[in-house]
Amino acid sequence: MKNKIHKYDFLIVGAGLIGAIAALALVKKKFKVLVIDKKVELPNDDRTLAVNANSIDFLKQLGIWNKLKSQPQKIDKIIIEDNINEKPLIFENDEESMGNVILNKEMSKVARQKLVNLKILKILTNLDISKVLPDKLIFIDNKNYSFKKVIISIGKNIVSDLNHKTITFDQKHQSYVGFFKHSKDHNNTAYEFFTDKGPLAILPAPSANQKKSTFIYSSKEDTDRYQIQKLINKKIINSHGKLIFDQSMSKFPIIPHLIKYNDNFIYIGDSLKSIHPVAGQGWNLGIKDIQTLCKLLDQYSLEEKNINSFYYSRRIVESSIFLSFTSLLNFFYENKSQLNKEFVKAGFTSLRKVNFLRNIFIKQAMGRINLTD
Repeated sequence: MKNKIHKYDFLIVGAGLIGAIAALALVKKKFKVLVIDKKVELPNDDRTLAVNANSIDFLKQLGIWNKLKSQPQKIDKIIIEDNINEKPLIFENDEESMGNVILNKEMSKVARQKLVNLKILKILTNLDISKVLPDKLIFIDNKNYSFKKVIISIGKNIVSDLNHKTITFDQKHQSYVGFFKHSKDHNNTAYEFFTDKGPLAILPAPSANQKKSTFIYSSKEDTDRYQIQKLINKKIINSHGKLIFDQSMSKFPIIPHLIKYNDNFIYIGDSLKSIHPVAGQGWNLGIKDIQTLCKLLDQYSLEEKNINSFYYSRRIVESSIFLSFTSLLNFFYENKSQLNKEFVKAGFTSLRKVNFLRNIFIKQAMGRINLTD
């Protein structure tokens, strides 16, 4: 029938990793879902993901985790050092690993293939997604469609692509990401060094022999590959041995933001918020976005007129807490007043001596605590 309207529960704009996982989660809950994306091929993203314990559980439920061919590298210990405190903070959890490190592009490939297999992905290079609205007729591939809810998952380009309103917190940081091999075993240990010029994170990377790691360094100051390699060598030469760096190193701007509420859309992942990578939780917060939406759909009908508002009010709380924490952390280290140093020392002392706070920190890093419950 020429004028037939194909009715769906959800339209997801963006088939990146979070958008694809959201689609798979909603399909599992028996909703009718269509995913659209303007990119025929996945971006060649060589970065890794630090996937916490909660996110791993969720990915296992969706049948994604067991499809990864590269060996995920466990994080059994986290060591945090700075130039203010004499002793580092060391976090371990005896019950289970705090997380795993995987390759971004591998999981993206697995998730997208599942969309293809389900026949719910359309590549639309000519569709003006700025005009896509819920309960409005949309002409796609010579057919009329309507969607009860529209989910936006196009990453950090939300302003440039859709002109939706955001609050930005630009601290003028750039992040530098790369890989290196080492002669000693990384022992499934992750490091966070707060240096004079910015935070440096070093994580075990997927490999067969546990002798490969990845780094992410962020700073306001311009730097180059040689300076970053020199810094990393200085910090971990004793623990990792001889280092051999990959030739390529990627550079990305860091512009934390929060999206303003819009009743027409449900924002997930980096479209809802992006935070400084110093906490290593940005991607895991995207998984919590999906989990929160799924829980709301267990409680309310899709016809509930306030469901978008309920979702936003729950997710913006945790997102704001993480954004504030990471921004404040960078402020303390970049502005080395005596008062700021005392704040940092007090934080280290509390986490070192108060077991309750240590356990809270560990459970939060693992995603085992939901700040909105």
